[in-house]
Amino acid sequence: MKERFLFLSLMALLAVEAYGQSAYVNFNRDYYHLIERYEVKRGIFTEPFQTGMKPYRRDHLAVYLNQLSADSSLNSARDRFNLYFLLRDSWEFVFDGAPESEGKGVGPFYRTPSDLYHYRDKSFDLHVNPVLYLQAGHERGVGDSGFRNTRGVEVRGSVDRKIGFYTFLATTDLRFPSWVRDYTQSNGAVPGEGFWKRYRDTGYNFFSATGYLTFQATEHVAIQFGQDRNFVGEGYRSMILSDFSNPYMFLKVNTKVWKLNLTNLWAQLNADVLYDRGFPTDGRYPKKWFSHHRLSANLGKRLNIGVFESVMANQFDWNYLSPLIFYRWVEHQLGSPDKVMLGMDLKWNLPKRMQVYGQFALDEFVFGEFFGIDGRKSSRNKYGLQAGFKAIDAFGVPHLDIQLEYNQARPYTYQEKFDFQSFTNYRTPLTHPLGANFREGVGIVRFQAAPKLNLQGVFLYQYFGEDPDDSANFGGDLLKNRTINSTGLFGNLIGQGVANRVSQANLVASYMLKHNLFFDLSYTYRNQRQLDTGSTGLTGFFQGSMRLNFARFDTNF
Repeated sequence: MKERFLFLSLMALLAVEAYGQSAYVNFNRDYYHLIERYEVKRGIFTEPFQTGMKPYRRDHLAVYLNQLSADSSLNSARDRFNLYFLLRDSWEFVFDGAPESEGKGVGPFYRTPSDLYHYRDKSFDLHVNPVLYLQAGHERGVGDSGFRNTRGVEVRGSVDRKIGFYTFLATTDLRFPSWVRDYTQSNGAVPGEGFWKRYRDTGYNFFSATGYLTFQATEHVAIQFGQDRNFVGEGYRSMILSDFSNPYMFLKVNTKVWKLNLTNLWAQLNADVLYDRGFPTDGRYPKKWFSHHRLSANLGKRLNIGVFESVMANQFDWNYLSPLIFYRWVEHQLGSPDKVMLGMDLKWNLPKRMQVYGQFALDEFVFGEFFGIDGRKSSRNKYGLQAGFKAIDAFGVPHLDIQLEYNQARPYTYQEKFDFQSFTNYRTPLTHPLGANFREGVGIVRFQAAPKLNLQGVFLYQYFGEDPDDSANFGGDLLKNRTINSTGLFGNLIGQGVANRVSQANLVASYMLKHNLFFDLSYTYRNQRQLDTGSTGLTGFFQGSMRLNFARFDTNF
C-alpha cells in the first residue's frame, strides 16, 4: 500500500499541471474535513489553494493534495489512506493513467475505483457514477418509521481540457424525523431542495438537479455558470452564505492573483412560492436578484482575512454587475431601497495544530444607538456573528479532531421592509437554518478509529425566539416584513417572542466498504423546551443507511 501510494503520488506531480479546467467537488462536510484538517495540522497555507469559498475545484484540490503527499509528517496508515482516497477521487487531474480498481472492474465498468464508467482521450473526458441513498430509521413515540430512498446519476468531465461540466439528477422519497417535518411544514420547503410533493400521507417526494459549466478565461480568472449552492467560511454554519437553501442559478467569476482571491457571484433566486391548500404549485414564481463579492488575502502563512458585500434586489439592475463597485454607493445613486449587507471573515492557524475562525455580517447599524446603553437593544442594530475553534489531533491523540463554534443573529437581521428582499431562497434562509433571533453553540468531535471507520458526535445548544402566530414578528422569521415589529424600536433582545431551548446530540459511525460506498449508523437525541409554557418535545431517532456517491443528510437544526 505504501509503495503504491508513493509511486502514484510521484506520477501525480508530473501530470497535474497539464490540465486546465474541471468540475467542483460537491460540498460534503465529512469529505471537506479530510481536506482542511491538513492545513490546520501543518499550520501554514498552501498557495494558491484557499478554503474560504466552497466548493473547491478538483484540479486545484489535486495540486494541494500532491503537495501534501510529499509531506513526510503525513505518513500514518490513516493519513496515507485519506490522501490516496482523495487523490483517486479526482484521478483525472492526478495520474497519468487511470488507477486500477482492486477487482480490475467488470468489463467497461469500474475500471477505476471511483467511476462506474469513464472515457478519456486527448479532447474529451467523461465520468459517470450512480447515486444511491437508502436509509431506514425509527423515532421514539412516532408511529411512522423514517426512511429515505434516493436514486440518481452524476456526470462530470471536460471538453478540450478547457470547458468543464457537471450534472446531477436524482429523485427521492422520504419520511423525515418529526422536527425536520415540522420545519418543512412551517417554511413550506424541504431544506436544501425547495419544491416537494406529498409521498403518501406523511412523506415527501422531490426531484433534485444541479449542473454547471466551468471555463478558465485566463491564467488567473475562472468562470462558473449553472445551478448549484455556494458556501462562505470555515465553520459548520455560515452567517454570510450557506448551502442550506436549494440550488439556484448563478454566474461566478473567481480571480486569483498573488495572495488575493476575488469572488464575484450573481444569482437569480426564488423570492416566494405559489401555494394551493398548502402545497407548492406550478406557476411562475416571483424572482429576486442576489449579488455578492468577496475579497480575501493571505497575510503571511497563517492569517487569512476576507471582506464581503452582498445586495438583494427585487428587480434586476445592470449597476450591480460591476465586479468592484461599492454596492452601498450604487444603492444611493439609484435611490434604491435594495438590501445591502457587508462584513468580514477570518481564519488564523495557530501553533500546535489549532485554528480560530470567525465571521461578522452587518445588516444595519446606527452608531448612536449601537453604543448607547438602550441603543444596544435597538431593532436597527442588526448583525450576525460567528466565532469558532478547531483542534487537530487533540490532546495528542492522532485523528481526534475537535471543533467548537458559536453563532448568533440579532432579531430582524436578514429581514427587510420591502417585498422579496430578505436573505432567503425558496422560503429557506441563505445563511443559518434558524434565520435570526437566536444564539447557538456547536461542538463536534471526530475520530478516525481506523482507515475506513469514522466516528462523529455533533452537539447543539440553541436558544431562539419564535412568533406566537402569523400576525406577530419578533425578528426570527426572515419571510416576514420587518416594518411589522412586535416590540418597537428599543427593547429587542435575542430570544424575544416565544423563547425556546434546544439540546441535541447526534452520534454517527460511518464505515467505507468501497470507494465512496458508506454504511452509517446514527442516533439523534433532541429535547426542545418552550420556556414560557414549559412544554417539552423530547425524542430520539435511530437510523441506518447505505450511501453511494452521496453526502450524509444531517438533521442538525
